[in-house]
Amino acid sequence: MLLDLGYRVRVLDDLSNGKLENLSHNENNEHLVFEQGNILDLTESSRIMEGVDYVFHFAGLGDIVPSIVHPEQYFTVNALGTLKVLQCAKSFHVKKFVYAASSSCYGLAEVPTTESNPIDTRYPYALSKFQGEQMALHWKKVYGLPVATIRIFNAYGPRSKTSGAYGAVFGVFLAQKLAGKPFTIVGDGSQSRDFLYATDVARAFVAAAEKETSYEYYNLGSGAPKTIKYLVELLGGDSVNIPDRPGEPKCTWADIGRISTDLGWTPEVSFELGVRNVLDNIDYWKDAPVWTVNSINEATSEWFKYLT
Repeated sequence: MLLDLGYRVRVLDDLSNGKLENLSHNENNEHLVFEQGNILDLTESSRIMEGVDYVFHFAGLGDIVPSIVHPEQYFTVNALGTLKVLQCAKSFHVKKFVYAASSSCYGLAEVPTTESNPIDTRYPYALSKFQGEQMALHWKKVYGLPVATIRIFNAYGPRSKTSGAYGAVFGVFLAQKLAGKPFTIVGDGSQSRDFLYATDVARAFVAAAEKETSYEYYNLGSGAPKTIKYLVELLGGDSVNIPDRPGEPKCTWADIGRISTDLGWTPEVSFELGVRNVLDNIDYWKDAPVWTVNSINEATSEWFKYLT
């Protein structure tokens, strides 16, 4: 999207969670520069931010269960890593630092969830992401670094990751669909999630960078939750139910009034069209690990160990 808008783009990624081929459609674009590296190696003089106007900080570790088992990794990357990025951005006087925060900071929240909802970080992942957000806002307060943070709810798109049994539901489900395996539905599938398509996420971040923001942080979702049962219906295929997981919200639902009013942003891609776009790119998951009932139960045993 940034390239389409005429921006020159620099990407820093250690490829621990992503694939270089995700940029293949722009590999011949001279306005795109990719550098493989780790945010933990950044210093205040790292040239990656020389001449940069906007920094979009998406680097970090995701998923709840691994953070329970390996909390030190999450705080190192999500908190200390954010400090490294902030220091470099401050040093080069960037015009706006936009932080990809997480709606997990709200815990089991009332819905629809507004930005004034109490913070309730229930897992190391949620806490580490919230610490990164608070650090960004602190750098705005103390050092005058222009900052906006965006609390993303349930983003999805054609390249959702498949790195774990508790990872993005789209990645898990599509790997299962390609392998002819049943979809593993947690509980009865009536739980709902505020899914938002990737291009709508990108539009929101660009708006936060380009416009004068009145608020420091925003919720980002569709504002229209969909059930897991409906997702399975759209994907098409057999399913099997597995036990509920303790501590999971029954519904995630972003109140998007603030971001819509302040930044003039509204979602454009319907859930039905978004799922169709994902299905049209299903070959992306052909080499993904396939999660079965047994492997998911085994992988999430730590979840039950710590939360039951």
